[in-house]
Amino acid sequence: MQISRTATRLTAAVAVAGATVLAVSVPAFAHVSVQPDGVAAKGGYATVNFKVPNERDNASTTKLEVNLPADHPLASVMPQPVPGWKVKVTKSKLDKPLTMHGEKIGEAVTKVTWTADGKGIEPGYFQKFPLSLGALPEDTDELVFKAIQTYSNKEVVRWIEVPQEGQEEPENPAPTLELSAATDDHHGAAAAADDDDAKGGDAHDARQEAAPDSTDDTARVLGVAGIVIGVAGVAYGVLAGRRRTA
Repeated sequence: MQISRTATRLTAAVAVAGATVLAVSVPAFAHVSVQPDGVAAKGGYATVNFKVPNERDNASTTKLEVNLPADHPLASVMPQPVPGWKVKVTKSKLDKPLTMHGEKIGEAVTKVTWTADGKGIEPGYFQKFPLSLGALPEDTDELVFKAIQTYSNKEVVRWIEVPQEGQEEPENPAPTLELSAATDDHHGAAAAADDDDAKGGDAHDARQEAAPDSTDDTARVLGVAGIVIGVAGVAYGVLAGRRRTA
């Protein structure tokens, strides 16, 4: 009985240890994600990066397709060139035109596609794909971008599942951009800069006003010193003349 119990305990311990090793050895899969450079504030413009990791050991990522949210169309979408990749911007007509700078816009970018010219994203690497977006909507806290990742072996991974609040993250979550509250920091910064310029100008004027006084004081000191030296020289000359006469 004792041997049987010991064997059972050893078997259980080995099983637990094996499961632990397996859990540690399984890699934590990364997702296609989107993050802003700095802040993505409601009503403003932002540069965002779509980060694409390669999750396969035997294939490279050769294509990325990012679909922009149809429920919150963006009037301005501009990709930044990425070496080794061709980019295609797809526009579609809007059911409801947008107004930007007083002008109505009847179409907007609905999809951006990057296709590799060469090897693409090889195993063990990732790539960032930047986009300039604006103006960001003011009536939502987040923007969801459904993305499709294609590998060199023709495998396609669809990052299109929308995460739900209070639920576990789905297996293939769509990249989600969190929007911060609208801010007037830019105007505040400009005002602060004007303030600093004004203060700098006042300080410069003060230095200029103080400079003549300083120069005058120096001139007076040098003048007095010259007079003293001159008087001393004359006195020395007189004394020297008297000694020669004697």
